Amino acid sequence: MRQLMIMSVCAVSAFALSACDKKSGTDVDRAFQGVNVVDETNLNDVMLSVADPNEAVSYFQRASGEQPERLELSRGLAKSLVRAKRTTEAASAWKKVAEHPEATDDDRVDYADALIRNNDWERAEQVLDRIPPTFESFKRYRLEAMVADSNQEWQKADSFYETAIGLTTRPAGVMNNWGYSKLTRGDYAGAERLFTDAIRQDKTLFTAKNNLVLARGAQKNYSMPVVDTSQTERAQLLYTLALSAIKQGDTTIGKGLLRDAIDTHPQHFEAAARSLAALEANVSN
Repeated sequence: MRQLMIMSVCAVSAFALSACDKKSGTDVDRAFQGVNVVDETNLNDVMLSVADPNEAVSYFQRASGEQPERLELSRGLAKSLVRAKRTTEAASAWKKVAEHPEATDDDRVDYADALIRNNDWERAEQVLDRIPPTFESFKRYRLEAMVADSNQEWQKADSFYETAIGLTTRPAGVMNNWGYSKLTRGDYAGAERLFTDAIRQDKTLFTAKNNLVLARGAQKNYSMPVVDTSQTERAQLLYTLALSAIKQGDTTIGKGLLRDAIDTHPQHFEAAARSLAALEANVSN
């Protein structure tokens, strides 16, 4: 009898353990599913930030092909194509994302951005016009400003640039774009102020430094601005200033600036040396 009771207890225990095993097995499966989702999310983030752009494209093409219903994978593919500078494919991929029932206004802004990168300004404007005016973002207004610039709607462009600057903590790039807009309109003093502001915000922005020199040169101010530069950058800025002077007929000043550029550059400055040789040959002829 005692033996029978022991066997019964063992049987019940075994059954209980079996039930626990089944339950814990289910829990483990669920836990691993959760881990897989986290791992995939991390991998997606890595692919969109630090991976080689074309490798990221291949990854998201494969993933979205296997699970076409998942919008985040289609987004990943579209973003990767933009990073890879495959603009035609990127515009097509963002069109697919923007037309998805769960697409957001951010997606439509990214679609407009892809169209601008593909030089399709008219369609980009149409996409932006369909976004409700209540949706406000830095990227939306930056693109609106660029479209207004392309249409030479200067007052609208100024308004959009100003709004965009107020929506970001890193306005240097927008200030540089706005300054270039002023430069193309012939507002050289306004452009100079914006390029100076851009450099104040980001001292590493060489494009703004080069544009600042162009704005000063257009006003026949051929002195170098007081900005932080490396030796190579300073030589390149002197070269830009020299070309600006020569273009406006101030050849003697241009030649002097070319010599300064050649002397300043830490290596042989081929472009400046070639320009100076051509000028001197023309004078001798």
